Amino acid sequence: SEPGTFKDRIVMEQDPFALVEALTIAGLTTGASHGWIYIRGEYPLATARLRDAIERARAAGLLGDDVAGSGRSFDIELRRGAGAYICGEETALFNSIEGRRGEPRNKPPFPTTHGLFGAPTVVNNPETLLNVLDILERGATAYRAVGTAGSPGTRLFCVSGHVERPGLYEAPFGTTLGALVDLAGGPTGTTRAVLLGGAAGFFVGPDALDHPLTLEDTRAAGVSLGSGVVAVFDDSVDFVGLVTRIAAFFRHESCGQCVPCRVGTVRQHEVLVEVGAEGSLAPGRRQLIDDIAVAMADASICGLGHTASGAVRSAIDLGLMER
Repeated sequence: SEPGTFKDRIVMEQDPFALVEALTIAGLTTGASHGWIYIRGEYPLATARLRDAIERARAAGLLGDDVAGSGRSFDIELRRGAGAYICGEETALFNSIEGRRGEPRNKPPFPTTHGLFGAPTVVNNPETLLNVLDILERGATAYRAVGTAGSPGTRLFCVSGHVERPGLYEAPFGTTLGALVDLAGGPTGTTRAVLLGGAAGFFVGPDALDHPLTLEDTRAAGVSLGSGVVAVFDDSVDFVGLVTRIAAFFRHESCGQCVPCRVGTVRQHEVLVEVGAEGSLAPGRRQLIDDIAVAMADASICGLGHTASGAVRSAIDLGLMER
């Protein structure tokens, strides 16, 4: 449910059999006998196509008690969620599949020993699983020949906003941000900022267009690739309104289980509403936003609270909140 992310939806809609195959390989490799695909309720087309792919694979003997004549058992079950952002956290996802409220569990124990239904569990998103097929078909050496030493292979990027051709683009790790925007036809106006990683990510300025998109380079720059979101915004955007909307999203999606996130996301949004009404960011309010961010990052149970202030603070740092 990360805003701006649509890579996994497109993969599931356009190539559902690839996900079924990759999940089956992962299950047989780890000794699992059952796999689950958890999909949000807002994806009816992807759900229908995955359900059809699973049924066809089962009918062809590629799922069930004797997978492809191997004598080994593996089957897949599709579970639909209600679209809660918090269920992107793996243990909240477990709770949802088990029929309980979607909220994170305390760790330890970790999913590798106590996961879904108390059993050892491996969790990946569709894009990660699909890399397995490429590695097995071409070999690890050929796979690592693309990208960089620290970030081998390719990455799916969800390019949206003020670009000529918004869409999903696959590019090798190490491609610069500017080159990726050019793949999407280039900006349609004067770029003022780019949001990397979605609502839980960070804004970067136009001076970052030559930045290589790798895990190590973004980490060194203090930002994140996150779920592959690259949202381009030109100088016509009201960033106060945009950032306030991001804060409202986190306020709405917080599960409320822990105080730092439950209170922090509310106060962060309230401060930004006040900033929008007054038309400026007073020094005291910037300090308050920073204090809220530290509390959420240090004490929240899961990643929602840890990252809820990233876009807000980066927008302030870049001067985007000045009207």
